[in-house]
Amino acid sequence: MMNNPWVIDQVHITIRLVLALFLGGLIGFEREVSSHAAGLRTHILVCVGSALVMLLSMYGFSAFVNEVNVRIDPSRLAAQVISGIGFLGAGTIIFNGRSITGLTTAASLWVVAGIGLAIGAGFYYPAVLACFMVLISLWILNKVEHKYFNGKKIRILKILAVDQPGTLGLITTLLGKQKVDIRKIAMEEQEIENKPNQVQITFHVTIPKPSIIETVLEEINQMKGVTGVTLEKSKI
Repeated sequence: MMNNPWVIDQVHITIRLVLALFLGGLIGFEREVSSHAAGLRTHILVCVGSALVMLLSMYGFSAFVNEVNVRIDPSRLAAQVISGIGFLGAGTIIFNGRSITGLTTAASLWVVAGIGLAIGAGFYYPAVLACFMVLISLWILNKVEHKYFNGKKIRILKILAVDQPGTLGLITTLLGKQKVDIRKIAMEEQEIENKPNQVQITFHVTIPKPSIIETVLEEINQMKGVTGVTLEKSKI
């Protein structure tokens, strides 16, 4: 393999594809644990597929190297992976009113594709280094972000209440007093046995201080007609 740059043996092919599976799996595992749309299997498939395309681009057409009218460009197929991965990334991005979620997962898929291409080209060190840098960004920096910037995150407040006039106004007034920023409101009728005329009110909100969350939930839960309150974190 060292004497001919256009030829690779089966051992090195196996090493590159297995390494792509492992590194893509590490990043995918973090996304899977965090319950994101693209998880373990998706990241593995993207990374292994990118490595395979790179191997094909570099070594798949070696039989034509000595042809007079043929010019081999190892980057021709690899260049299409970066642009082509966009359709997968777009599938993880969700737009809700004024908030957009899934950008981090879309970016991780794009980076995993780059890692796969690097492995396929035999760029082992940059691939491994990039993988661990991505893991640090997704895991450690995510914890820092939630600790220090938690108030800026979009949260989903779901309230189950009796469908009666004035309920929505009372809830929005309460949230306004606590300086909770309402980004989007949605209402949906609920059919619950032994609980007629139920409606679920979904608020997309940002909370200025995490310390007021319990107070807000308790005050809403004590309101007349409210039968249930939940607060969820919007996916990143």
